[in-house]
Order: sequence, then structure tokens, then C-alpha cells
Amino acid sequence: MKFEAIAVENIPLIHAGDNLPSIICENIELQDRDIVIAASTVVAKAEGEIFKLEDITPGKTAFEVAARTGKDARFIQAVLSRSREVLVEKPFMLVTTLAGHTCVNAGIDDSNIEGGFLLYPPKNPDVSASVLGQELEKLSGRKLSVIVTDTNGRAFKIGQTGAAIGIYKVKPVKRWIGEKDLFGKLLEITEEAIADELAGAANLLMGEGAGGIPVVVIRGLDHYCEEETSIKEIYRPEEYDVIKKGLRCLQKKELN
Repeated sequence: MKFEAIAVENIPLIHAGDNLPSIICENIELQDRDIVIAASTVVAKAEGEIFKLEDITPGKTAFEVAARTGKDARFIQAVLSRSREVLVEKPFMLVTTLAGHTCVNAGIDDSNIEGGFLLYPPKNPDVSASVLGQELEKLSGRKLSVIVTDTNGRAFKIGQTGAAIGIYKVKPVKRWIGEKDLFGKLLEITEEAIADELAGAANLLMGEGAGGIPVVVIRGLDHYCEEETSIKEIYRPEEYDVIKKGLRCLQKKELN
């Protein structure tokens, strides 16, 4: 049992309008059931999700949050524009994005992009993964899965890891419920976060600095599926999310 994680090298700096699928296929020969893992930064750059703070006009809520936190109201407005709920305001903004992903600053990033610019993550990462996957399949003639990733911190632990924010033709969760363990005990709650595990494996090659490896191919693990999938399958239903409930209570107390 083994799998390969292959760094797709020689990917140039991506700009708005660049044909990312063609660039990927020029630098690696894809095989059936490969899992193509792309950093959200290059996907967002190709989609033109780039802005400058001076182009942002803060609204009333942004000014109110800025007064409480001491942060730039323009940046806060950029975060709010991509958020459906703010769970924490300080020491950082922890939000749930319009796409349903909970992360710091709505995933807005100023690393690995030209000075003076900031980068929104893809507005709909599932759609981005699907478009990328379909184009890669056309160009390569192969059956492929795609995962769009971002790096996220984790509650209770230091450090960031890769996390899936958009998927195409891969199930995000493997449910072991009903299976048996080594001793024949029936598994009742075990669910494996396959998409996040694959994102984490790819991130070992992508790195966090100037490595310049925004695309990794996982080969030898068959998680391909024909049916339509969505990253939303991995998000905990609201009624069971005790952490969000707790954060809302704290946020309400602070505002009062």
C-alpha cells in the first residue's frame, strides 16, 4: 500500500485570466484517478480575485468593528463583504464565509501576491474546483478529482495545515459507521475527513513560504467518484456545532 504526492513544478506566477488548467497540463502528465490539489491562491489569482485597500469603502458596521478592535476599517469591510457571520472580532476576525467555510479574515491573504494587493479566496470554491476539474479532464482525457485548498489554523493546537475548501469528484468524508474495528466492535460515529487529509498531505510539498509549489498531484489513492459532491458535506450541521454556539454567546456578551 502506497501513494505518491507529486509537486507540479515550473508553475509561473499566475495572473488574472491565465489558463491554469493548460499550465498544469503543460507541466505534468496526468493519469486516470489522479487527485489534483490546487492552492486557493493560484485559483483566485486566475479568477481575478485581487484588490487594494484604497479601493474599499467601509460601511457603518466596518467602522463600528474598527472602533472596537483598532483595525483598518477598509480591511474589515473586505472581510465583511465575504462573510455571512462574524464569530470573533478580536484578537482576529473569525468568520463563516459566504461559501460556508469558517476561517480567519474570510481567507483574505497578502502573502504570495505582489506588494500593495490583497487576495480574496475563490467566491465559490466548489464551482472553482469543478471548472478546473472539467477543463483538466478535457485537456488530459483522464478521469480526475480536484481539491482547492487553503491553510487554516486549528482550535486548541499551534500551527496551520492544509484544508479543503472546494472539491470536484471526490467525497469529502468517508463514513466508517457500520464497519467493524480489529476486534469486531461496531463503529458508530467514526467519520474520516478525507478531503482535509489529502489537502494536508499536499501542503507538505506546497509549503508556506517562497517554495512556489501551488499544485500537487496525489497518485495511487482512489477516491474518485462520478456523483456530484460538495465541500458543504464536511461542515458540521448548525444544530450540532457546540463551538459556534459558544462563540456566539461570548460575542454577544462582549457586544453588550
